[in-house]
Amino acid sequence: MTPTYVPGHGLLKDRSAVITAAAGAGIGGATARRCLEEGARVLISDAHERRLAQSAEELAKEFGGDRVQAQPCDVTDEAQVRALYDTAAGRFGRIDIAVNNAGLGGTANLADMEDDQWTRVLDITLNGTMRCTRAALRHMRGQGSGVIVNNASVIGWRAQKGQSHYAAAKAGVMALTRCAALEAAEFGVRINAVSPSLAMHPHLVKVTSQDLLDELTAREAFGRYAEPWEVANVIVFLASDYSSYMTGEAVSVSSQQP
Repeated sequence: MTPTYVPGHGLLKDRSAVITAAAGAGIGGATARRCLEEGARVLISDAHERRLAQSAEELAKEFGGDRVQAQPCDVTDEAQVRALYDTAAGRFGRIDIAVNNAGLGGTANLADMEDDQWTRVLDITLNGTMRCTRAALRHMRGQGSGVIVNNASVIGWRAQKGQSHYAAAKAGVMALTRCAALEAAEFGVRINAVSPSLAMHPHLVKVTSQDLLDELTAREAFGRYAEPWEVANVIVFLASDYSSYMTGEAVSVSSQQP
């Protein structure tokens, strides 16, 4: 059954958001669109400059150039991460929302995995999320407010062959979220995570076999994968005042069976 797209309700009206890995048709791109539909201004970022420019142009045509900004950023580079959040604060005057979506997967059994395969996944998915969370916090603590939403995964809880590096990184994102949330609470900042199971987008198709995608889809209670915007809906909820008492949580966005 095809889900019904939910229209915006102004949940993020007049707020500013920074969204990483937001180029293209994945969760980051869907989150940028949802934030705009809910009334926010966005600075989208991605390591892929051409795709980023194309995404920014498309969103600006639809929502207005004054509400859409773009800046390339490689989350493995501390100087670029710092510049991204400094730019957002300069352009918008403040940072209300940070969605840390950048991550890298892959499939390799541990016995056959090379160090650089492990290190690259951890550096982008976990260390990159840490760098972005840290940069956002340094701005938000001076404001006395703000919301950070990190993208984790159900694989941080559940085992899957060939995913030890990605699972370790996503479990680390959950732990980072919980600990940082306790530190941030004293200056009025909330930090939560979403943990999707299977959200289909073109990049996933390129790095995952069709047999595995079919197997994972069969585990879902609805017999289908999530649309990226369905995950984005939960991110918007966590970024909005509807989740004002939630912090340090990792929210499963899944219909997956045990």
